Amino acid sequence: MASTEQEGALPLPTFEGFAPNILLVVAPFYRKIADDLIAGAAATLKTAGATFDVIEVPGALEIPPAIRMAHKRGGYEGYVALGCIIRGETYHFELVCNESGRGLTLLGLEGLAIGNGILTPEDMAQAVVRADPSEMDKGGGAAAAALHLVALARRFAG
Repeated sequence: MASTEQEGALPLPTFEGFAPNILLVVAPFYRKIADDLIAGAAATLKTAGATFDVIEVPGALEIPPAIRMAHKRGGYEGYVALGCIIRGETYHFELVCNESGRGLTLLGLEGLAIGNGILTPEDMAQAVVRADPSEMDKGGGAAAAALHLVALARRFAG
């Protein structure tokens, strides 16, 4: 798993008691990229002993509201946002990147444990390398980030 082998990467946290339950929220506009992100995230979560569910939303802008809805319902300790926004010829790229990122940041500031695996590459070639679990494994990295935040939340909760 590439994400835990990268220089500076923290080792995956261990969990005493019960395993965390994580929700993967995926915008599958680019299906192959989404599938690779899910595969990387799933492998990391399984390595950590976490359980998880996967839901899909129409696009990256819908990921933060979906996470908020799931959090209000309960049942998940952490969330992983997965998707890909490839630069186009209009301002839409900046809008979707900025607003989806802002939405996730606001939820994080409310105390939700979220790993951001929404890719924002210039082109499909960059997206493929970043999503591939045997390359940059950004899905695995986002899952690892969510797990670290879950561990931190448990630590602060006592």
